[in-house]
Amino acid sequence: MTRTAPPSSSAALRRGRPGRWVALVSVPLVALVLSGCTAGPDEPAPTASTASGDCQAPNSGALSDGVDVTGDVGSKPQVAFDSPLEVTSTQRTTLVEGDGEVAEQGSVANVRIAVYDAATGAEVTSAGFDDGQQPTQLTVSTDYYVPGIVDAIACVASGSRTVTIASAADMTTATATEQDAAPTPVVIVADVVSIVPTKATGEAQPPTDGFPTVELADDGQPTVTIPAGTDPPSDLRIEVLKKGDGAAVPDPANVTVQYQGVNWTTGEVFDQSWGKGTPTPFSTDQVVPGFAKAMIGQTVGSQVVVIIPPSEGYGEAGQPSAGIGGTDTLVFVIDILAVA
Repeated sequence: MTRTAPPSSSAALRRGRPGRWVALVSVPLVALVLSGCTAGPDEPAPTASTASGDCQAPNSGALSDGVDVTGDVGSKPQVAFDSPLEVTSTQRTTLVEGDGEVAEQGSVANVRIAVYDAATGAEVTSAGFDDGQQPTQLTVSTDYYVPGIVDAIACVASGSRTVTIASAADMTTATATEQDAAPTPVVIVADVVSIVPTKATGEAQPPTDGFPTVELADDGQPTVTIPAGTDPPSDLRIEVLKKGDGAAVPDPANVTVQYQGVNWTTGEVFDQSWGKGTPTPFSTDQVVPGFAKAMIGQTVGSQVVVIIPPSEGYGEAGQPSAGIGGTDTLVFVIDILAVA
């Protein structure tokens, strides 16, 4: 799955694969189905779900109404339809109407999803339905996913199950080339489980001596103050400012977070997810070691502060593109919002 990272994310956290989002690397989702960066701000995707303002989604039609889906919400669906389906435009039917929070444009939803080839009826892929498997996180935006996937969950209340017939046009990317595999229509069954919060919701914990102070705005955005005239510790240190009651983060895992990075030397923010419209998914094996260690073992809903010495960050080389020198210690405030 390819998704375009925020402009500074590759410099601030990632190692090995800069510019590549890894929210679903542990799930066998084919690139065609969940490929991202489908449209830039000036290239709206061709379906109603990309409209700004009021939430809009595809209408139901004879094709989506005609798909036979059995099984309870949350369990792997049994899906039958007359194939091949001749799909000219995307349709969506709500099979079960939930009453929870709505997956609005730009939000991140916990989703269980199964995808079938509209020509053959064969299952292409699924995520979140296997025993013990957590829902996966999908961002409701065509900046990240092909329009057909977004249409399956956009404007859907948590607790709902939908069936979407996505056209071939809505299963391709705006940047597709002649060398890419030709898109095909698909049938998508999606259960919207819940909406990922935008900030940590855990119980406040007393601050730890020797750590920078953290003040939070109403929306959760932190302001970090480095202790004046104090040298940073030489080892990795972690404090918990909020203790969540969700699942613990295993390793490896894909973790959805809000974060802010501050350079201890300058006291300046060099990277953050705040203000970029949506929380950020990271894989524990695709970020600098200190950031991964701060997430692993923590519980969803927690807010942690980690002090990362160069040996647990970018080493002697630093990260010049982010203004990080080889001797700079980093401070991150991390809100752990979901894990998959």
